[in-house]
Amino acid sequence: MGGFFGAVSRRDVVMDVFFGTDYHSHLGTKNAGMVVWNEETGFYRQIHSIANTPFRTRFDNDLADFAGVSGIGCISDSDPQPLLVRSHLGTYAITTVGQINNAEELVKTYFSDHGHQLMAMSSGKINMTEFVAALINECDSLKDGILNAQSLIDGSMTILLMTSEGEIIAARDRYGRLPVLIGADKDGRCVSFESFAYRKLGYHDEYELGPQEIVRITAGGYETILPAADKMKICAFLWTYYGYPNSNYEGVNVELMRYRNGAIMARDEMTAGTMPEVDYVAGVPDSGVPHAIGYANRSGGHFARPFVKYTPTWPRSFMPSNQQVRDQVAKMKQIPVPELIEDKKLLFVDDSIVRGTQLQGTVEFLFESGAKEVHMRSACPPIMYACKYLAFSRSNSDDDLLARRIVRKLEGEEGLKHLEEYSDASTHRGQCLLHAICEELGFDSLGYQSLDGLLEAIGIDREKICTYCWTGKE
Repeated sequence: MGGFFGAVSRRDVVMDVFFGTDYHSHLGTKNAGMVVWNEETGFYRQIHSIANTPFRTRFDNDLADFAGVSGIGCISDSDPQPLLVRSHLGTYAITTVGQINNAEELVKTYFSDHGHQLMAMSSGKINMTEFVAALINECDSLKDGILNAQSLIDGSMTILLMTSEGEIIAARDRYGRLPVLIGADKDGRCVSFESFAYRKLGYHDEYELGPQEIVRITAGGYETILPAADKMKICAFLWTYYGYPNSNYEGVNVELMRYRNGAIMARDEMTAGTMPEVDYVAGVPDSGVPHAIGYANRSGGHFARPFVKYTPTWPRSFMPSNQQVRDQVAKMKQIPVPELIEDKKLLFVDDSIVRGTQLQGTVEFLFESGAKEVHMRSACPPIMYACKYLAFSRSNSDDDLLARRIVRKLEGEEGLKHLEEYSDASTHRGQCLLHAICEELGFDSLGYQSLDGLLEAIGIDREKICTYCWTGKE
């Protein structure tokens, strides 16, 4: 994943870009960068690794060198960026968020003509943002170039550019899988993934781009240079998992959606008569907590926090590159409240169950801490397909996914023909999946939110929501 923030104003915007970018740190852990522009000195840029040091710390010492009335910044889980590009279209800064599934095919096609070259990284691979810029530069305008790049890419690509005149051009991906919003204050405009980022900085909501829409942003306002397309497939996991609680997408607040989602889960489980008797309902911190609050409020259960995360030294458990270290860090972060665990029946709600590795460690930790029973609920359906648009699940293959792996274990290749049935808890195969996961991970019971329940909680037209990771349908 990743995120970006940009601002253009009649005043210096360095601090806005610094804090606005920092407020996207929950979306990536690999690289980050800032570039600013002013009329006297042009562009100034810095890029740093944030694998083991937060954005704010890495860039704090650079702030004195930045000065500009226009700037963009990014948090990236992929290659170093933003990049500075010089071409027949002028000099511009560019940052991207997305995934290119046909990268090798496109690169081979690009290099089929003489005269094309791209810098290679130490691995021999090329920087994907640089390649997107190369595709843009094939055309005679930035607008046409962006359209060219997005039309050729199999996957998803959201783009933010800053020109040598200090204008910002924002392009939402073709099907609007990620949000792009514009904020305004008395001096200028900003553009962001997360709406809370600019509200905290004193901007107010001005506009939300539609799918494939391209806008030019200046201090005085914004201009649509390519109208929005009709078809949208915004990612449901914005609300379920990786969106920040204070943000709104398509008019729907993340935190309120999660309360509704938990309440719908409890409602449906009460109707089906499958709700266990427990002492406490709890959320797996952090994003599982609001789903659990909704579940507890609707079911009448007692909400509690049987364990908390210790985050001052390791704010994100997936920061280390080594999986074994990540698992150990996750374990060390879990601090129990013995009085809420010992001899207690607990029901936990998590935002999702992807690979199940850390969740298995959590269950073992709870039983080691004296829990009598541990029941688990997932705030979304079983994930059967690795995301091919945003790579949020960090899975290199479908078989990395817990539900998919269990299906293969139960029925081999034949089971892959019945994934829709396995995703439905009302079917025999669906019950087999639940029981098998309980046995493998040690739950006393397991329940998944239904797809209908999840879409009800989001509350916008379901045809506008991407559900690929559950259904495999685009």
